[in-house]
Amino acid sequence: MPDSGDVKSVEQSPRADGDSQVRVYGVPPQDGAQPTNIVRSFLDATTSDEADFRTATQYLAKSARRTWRPFLVTNVLQERPKPEPKAIPHGQDPGGYTVTLSGSQVATVDDNHAYTPEEKPYRQTIHLIKEDDQWRIDRLPNGLVLGQSDFQRIYQSVNKYYFASYKTESEDPKARRNVLVADPVYLRQRIDPVTASVQALLSGPTNWLNEVTSSAFPPGTRLASRSLALGDSNALQVKLSRQAVSTDTDQCKRMAAQLFFTVQDMTRASKISEVELQDNNGNSLCVLGQDQAERDFAPHRRAGHSADEYYLDAEHKLVAMSDTATEPTPVRGPFGSGKFPLSAVGISRDEGTAAGVSTDGRSLYVAPMEDGAEHGGPLLTSAVKNGLTAPSWDGLGDLWIADRSGNGSRLLRMREGKGDPEEVAVPGLGKRRIKAIRVAADGIRIAMLVEDKGRTTLQLGRVERGGSSAHPELSVEELRPIAPQLEDVVAASWAGGSRLVVVGRESGGVQQMQFMETDGSASNAETLPGVNGVKAVAASEDETRPLIADADDGIVRLPPDANWKTVAKDGSVPVYPG
Repeated sequence: MPDSGDVKSVEQSPRADGDSQVRVYGVPPQDGAQPTNIVRSFLDATTSDEADFRTATQYLAKSARRTWRPFLVTNVLQERPKPEPKAIPHGQDPGGYTVTLSGSQVATVDDNHAYTPEEKPYRQTIHLIKEDDQWRIDRLPNGLVLGQSDFQRIYQSVNKYYFASYKTESEDPKARRNVLVADPVYLRQRIDPVTASVQALLSGPTNWLNEVTSSAFPPGTRLASRSLALGDSNALQVKLSRQAVSTDTDQCKRMAAQLFFTVQDMTRASKISEVELQDNNGNSLCVLGQDQAERDFAPHRRAGHSADEYYLDAEHKLVAMSDTATEPTPVRGPFGSGKFPLSAVGISRDEGTAAGVSTDGRSLYVAPMEDGAEHGGPLLTSAVKNGLTAPSWDGLGDLWIADRSGNGSRLLRMREGKGDPEEVAVPGLGKRRIKAIRVAADGIRIAMLVEDKGRTTLQLGRVERGGSSAHPELSVEELRPIAPQLEDVVAASWAGGSRLVVVGRESGGVQQMQFMETDGSASNAETLPGVNGVKAVAASEDETRPLIADADDGIVRLPPDANWKTVAKDGSVPVYPG
């Protein structure tokens, strides 16, 4: 090393994320290995970076090699499973040996790659026999069993994209055909990731989203090539089976859009320049460039492009502030004048209308955000004080709110923020109380804070549209927990296509803020710095925008790659449009 002279910069060659990680390979079975060691080494081999588990299958007897289905399910445990000999009464298993696997399960991933939080004890048995004088596994459960650290190393959360299906409301001009919905799955990140993401897309939506989304790919469409990769200019060429050949240009472009955003999510470090769909002979079916994909199909289009953040100041006036401003500005219209104080507010995604709840929490008003506008009479009145939640707008321009008066809660929707409220059925809610709601931009998913016996949880439901086009009947189906490890959730907000920012505490723990995926898994996004006493949080579905929160220090803001900074000593209920 030189010990004198000028400092000189050294060019560092770019390196893909996958190249920077240690690759793991299984070790074949050793001669004379005992049953417990065989099982332990087999489990190690299943964590390798081999596409076909070639080494792991060497631990199996010939009969088990033919029947074992490793991709049927993946059981995720807190730690690697512990193999222990199982006591078998003498003489009941001559020539055989049984090993028990045990641990604490936290989640499962099914054969459609969908992640489901599922905390319970894990206990399974593996049976071994001697084959050619060596111990080999002849009976074992299908699937894989991994510790959390191995799972996080091997798998990556990826969004597949499908089009929102509004069914009975599909003829509404607002319900355009090109609304993409993120469907998160877990794929092995170093085993041909581009091909894996396309194959997962072609297999169709996960069960939870299947009822409210559709694919532009004709049924039965498959890849006509074994492996896919981005070209030198980051262009992606995809050969498809004959089912895709007869599609028209519009449908072909929609198929290409699904591919574009799915593969872009898998290859986050590389920006895709275009997607070209081809038939089995290499003839071009259509080409979708990056500019058109972003302009016509980008999932965040529904979320709007807000230039401002909003909150209620100390006088309960609605004010706005840009990312770089140091002083808020009252919004135009009645809610910014101070003559009509509010306790909660929701801004439409086009930023033309605001919905506000009166300070007693009983009345909902809607008014244009323009000079000279009036709020008119209440659109909805609750029978009890603080009966109404904060309102939320979807990307179709419809307004949602919950009324907690009476026994339980009612979820309501007002088309375009006007007219009579329509009740939305929530079959899985029962007598539990809705404390807050946030509707996704696509109008297909809704996040709700639900209180039950003193505990508040974050639940996600999908919005189904039944009935007829003249009289649609909406319902929120299959509520599922998003942050099951949190004992008490204080606030949540959409923070991307399949991501929410959640504030809560674990049992006996301190308050924390973290990103969570809509499937209930912890997001692989950056860890958030702590901030004390958060009562409300707001995020934009444009992930480049800062978080804003109502905390002990006032209204605070967290820009990307920075720390929390107070922007107003007094204020409450920060919101982005939506």
